[in-house]
Parts: sequence; structure tokens; C-alpha cells
Amino acid sequence: MDARARRQRIVLAGLLVVLAAVLAWRLRPEEGSPSTRRAAPAVRQPPAQARTAPPAVAPEDLTVRLSRLAEERPAPRGGPRNPFRFEARTAAADVAAPPPPPMPVVSGPEAAVPAGPPPPPPITLKFIGTVSGGDLGGTVAVLSDGRFVYYGREGDIIEGRYRVVKIGEESIQMEYVDGRGRQTIRLTGA
Repeated sequence: MDARARRQRIVLAGLLVVLAAVLAWRLRPEEGSPSTRRAAPAVRQPPAQARTAPPAVAPEDLTVRLSRLAEERPAPRGGPRNPFRFEARTAAADVAAPPPPPMPVVSGPEAAVPAGPPPPPPITLKFIGTVSGGDLGGTVAVLSDGRFVYYGREGDIIEGRYRVVKIGEESIQMEYVDGRGRQTIRLTGA
């Protein structure tokens, strides 16, 4: 057992030497620093030549001159001003610019035709099919807007906005109640 105790002492002494070496390495002083502990990596400072002191301010520059508020300020310069252009003002900009030349009047076939009111929106109903029989008194069109199903004959008003003009085998003609926006709707079957 004496050999075992001796081996334990040697291992313990080795561990103490390693611990002392680690502590000495962690606690060694940095170059040029009076500190003996190294807590965290320091932020690198620029060399002393690059550092400059802030400029000195004279005490008379710190006084508040309230009398200057009462002085008259110069009037703004006249001339064209466009807040949407980012450019320096020049002496030419201070002089009023001449008005732009009038637009040429175009006549003949290349003259622009004034646009009328916009067309009405398209009719959004879908033509599902027709129903015919002796008791119905003619052909009845079946229409849907995706939520409701509507039935109507030629001349009937659907949804208070549309009039059925003509019912065919594979299509239907509809228009707005006021007579504008006539549209042919093909049979979709869905």
C-alpha cells in the first residue's frame, strides 16, 4: 500500500504543478499595462499619434446672444423653385425662366379623339343552362353568381341590374337595365 500512496502523491504533485502553470499564465501582466489580471480581451486602441483631443472652446463662444433674434433677416431670393429637383441653385436659376412654348394643335386624322365615359363593368353572372317545357311558357335561362341561382326569360330583369335580351342554345345575351354594356355569356355548365 505504500506504493499506492506514493503514486497518489506524485499525481497530486503533477496536478498542482499544472494548476500553478495555468494560474501563472492567466494572471501574468500584459505588456505596457499596470494591471495584473486579464479579465477579458481589451478593445484595441489606436496609436497615440492618431488620437486627437477635442478642440478647445473659448468661453465667449458659449454666450447666448438673444439680441440677434431681433435683427432683420434677408428676404429669400426670388426665382423658380422646384422642391422635387435635387440640384444646387445657380445664378441662372435666380432669374425667372421664360414660359414653355405652347403645345402644337394637331388637326386632321391624327387628332386625338376625346375618350367618353368608361365602359360599364362586365356582367359577372355565369350561364348554367336552359329549362324549357310546356308549362313554363317558353325557355327559361338559369344563371348563377357563385352564391345564388337566378331564373329568367327574355325581357326579364335579373338581380335588379341586368336584363335578358336573347336566350340561345349555347349562349345568352344580357345588358344593363339602362341599355348599355350588352354582353354575350357562353354556356359554362358549372
